[in-house]
Amino acid sequence: MAPKKIKTNDKHIINLAAIVGGVKSILYHQEDLLAYDCDGFTIHKHLPKAVVFPENTLEVSEIVKYCTVNGLPFLARGAGTGLSGGAIPVNGEVIISMVRMKRLLSVDLENRRAIVEPGFVNLKLTNSISDKGYYYAPDPSSQYCCTIGGNVAENAGGAHCLKYGVTTNHILGLEVVLPNGEIIEIGKNGIADEPGYDLLGLITGSEGTLGIVTKITVRILKSPEGKQTVLAYFDKVEDGSQAVSDIISAGIVPAALEMMDKIAIEGVEAAAFPVGHPKDIEAVLLIEVDGIAAGIEEQINQILDVCKNRNVRDVRAAKDEEERGKWWANRKTGFGAMGTISPDYLVQDGVIPRSKLPDVLRKINQISEESGLRIANIFHAGDGNLHPLVLFDAKKPGEIETAILAGSACLKACADVGGTITGEHGVGIEKREEMRFVFSDEEIIAQTNIREIFNPHNLLNAGKLFPAPGRCVEIKQEMETS
Repeated sequence: MAPKKIKTNDKHIINLAAIVGGVKSILYHQEDLLAYDCDGFTIHKHLPKAVVFPENTLEVSEIVKYCTVNGLPFLARGAGTGLSGGAIPVNGEVIISMVRMKRLLSVDLENRRAIVEPGFVNLKLTNSISDKGYYYAPDPSSQYCCTIGGNVAENAGGAHCLKYGVTTNHILGLEVVLPNGEIIEIGKNGIADEPGYDLLGLITGSEGTLGIVTKITVRILKSPEGKQTVLAYFDKVEDGSQAVSDIISAGIVPAALEMMDKIAIEGVEAAAFPVGHPKDIEAVLLIEVDGIAAGIEEQINQILDVCKNRNVRDVRAAKDEEERGKWWANRKTGFGAMGTISPDYLVQDGVIPRSKLPDVLRKINQISEESGLRIANIFHAGDGNLHPLVLFDAKKPGEIETAILAGSACLKACADVGGTITGEHGVGIEKREEMRFVFSDEEIIAQTNIREIFNPHNLLNAGKLFPAPGRCVEIKQEMETS
């Protein structure tokens, strides 16, 4: 059977196909491109020029060189689970899909590190090494399908980042294709703290605007000896919020400390993994501790006492691993579960000091009342990473715009108490203007100056992360002429 041929006269499509091995590794028909017009942020949609599927670093480099020489905008995409629009081709980009670069290249248990390609799925790493007593700590809710390359781009977190940190705390080395096609290595031999500037920290969380990661050396951890989870129900959100602060003040650092409010509970109980949360409860806490087995019971008893001192209606530890697993499955499906109670929803991602939880949750409730839209709250309470979910119906005129304004108001509430606008989802196109809530024009210019060093032609993932040009440009011109 003869191989399929490219059915287009577009020279760029033909040349890109040649780089990746022909028609089997490129999409360019409109009906095929529709699946790539957005990521998990579905409010904005734009078609790419094409989607190419490289299988190795050299192919990525050649694609990037071709796009740069020919002035074609381009961006990298993982699984498309991002929630801030970071992989949306707003400029009709050539999308470089990393899904075929999905190998686990090596595991070094002695030095507790592994090397993966960017398309390797997060949870697969833990599944690949758990039988040897090791795991990979960052655990976004989408870990069953999100890629580690995408996690690096967004500096993803997860439920257990309270104790173990976010992605950047587990990256030891990166292989990166720069926007001119040059291939560099950062953190050679898994040594993350090389002398000089912290390029690992700079690339991690840069949202695909400084380079394309093609190989990742990650830190793996020894599985804890013991692990236990507590579920606590509160009739008042304020009591649950205060219990969070009290647990940390008691000197306990849980592996995870999660909260869901009444609307969120309604959603997860209507979804795939209900556990029987009371319908009238205002807040549920999910608290997990791990570590040396001998100390687990003492920590659990302390947590139970703290909750009882904060008017808890009911609090209990999981009776076995099966029950613990059900509780976590219920929580992990929280975002998707909103689809059971609302046609559409917008996820936000602010961060606040723990002590400000009651104040900010009251403000979010006020925003909900003023907008006329329900807002569910699912969040990493232990580190103050809030996820207000604005529920709306895109078919109703004006509700998309109202939802966007309500989401922005939630982020402003976080910034006003000394917090920030994202803890793990990134800025993308969703929160570009909200960057002004936390950065001055001069600070934004300093960051865009860094981008221009790496990405001088602004062809790589342009239009992401920073506000649209305006006063920043005027200030930059003043600075250059003074």
